[in-house]
Amino acid sequence: MAALLEVKDLRTQFFTQDGVVNAVNGISYLLNEGETLGIVGESGCGKSVSVLSIMRLIPQPPGKIVGGEVLFDGKDLLKISEDGVRRVRGNKIAMIFQDPMTSLNPVLTINQQVSEAMMLHLGMSKEQARERTIELLDMVGIPEAKDRIDDYPHQFSGGMRQRVMIAMALSCNPGILIADEPTTALDVTIQAQFIDLVKRLKDEFGMAVIWITHDLGIIAGIAERVKVMYAGFFVESAGVKELYGDPRHPYTLGLLGSVPRVDQVRKEKLTTIEGLPPDLIALPPGCPFYARCAYRLDRCQEERPTLKEIVAGHEIACWVDVTKGGVEW
Repeated sequence: MAALLEVKDLRTQFFTQDGVVNAVNGISYLLNEGETLGIVGESGCGKSVSVLSIMRLIPQPPGKIVGGEVLFDGKDLLKISEDGVRRVRGNKIAMIFQDPMTSLNPVLTINQQVSEAMMLHLGMSKEQARERTIELLDMVGIPEAKDRIDDYPHQFSGGMRQRVMIAMALSCNPGILIADEPTTALDVTIQAQFIDLVKRLKDEFGMAVIWITHDLGIIAGIAERVKVMYAGFFVESAGVKELYGDPRHPYTLGLLGSVPRVDQVRKEKLTTIEGLPPDLIALPPGCPFYARCAYRLDRCQEERPTLKEIVAGHEIACWVDVTKGGVEW
């Protein structure tokens, strides 16, 4: 598969009164055509900031993309003009945000909001965009779409608003869909319907998807590859089956150990990861997970590991082999 998007050494910081917050610290990855890539990690680890950086949606100030490249369609999205990135944003790369109530404009109708991108990027007339909006709303499962097209966001439930966000994202047939924790505000039943909808539409439109979440259960059912993020760094990367079947970073082990399983009888209690993530203003010189790690060595405190391949397609940023009880590689 050809790489559709390439992120190289992306670094984003926020300049605050307390100091410089190192939110994203040199992450790199490829997104292939038609692939679903999952990025997982606990709240505050930099997942959302990383994809907002790709879209050039970081508020400046206080935020700033201080390094790296985002290569798409032969161009570095971090270096093209603001007009150039607007032609990509919503057109070739679309995004679904976490809270549909705050993402949709409360004083504009659904038709106005979904039609806008098609008139801007595809040159459609109001009438053409309206007809296409009805088709899209029907496609994403909005009942009686023709009658509801002139309703306002507050007249829709949370799940229906998120479906509107999908319709808006798909309106210009993007090559990449970024979903930033889109199911967080939904109950479990609606979550399952939403995920099935995205999977079906992904196949129909032939899109690649970046799915951001802290929910490992969702990623298991939707992604082909997974990146585990901690304190702005990628600490493990593998195919979804390899990562869930053979996690090799202590942080990933802790995450998976805290997830209830229905496919097996668990004899021990769910695990917890003691302590707190590091202060992103004063990152330690060594491994960012050192203070919370059960396998730590002296070297881990002094020297920060980088991602290295341990088996084909499986990378970790760790100095120890957890399969041997924490022996140094």
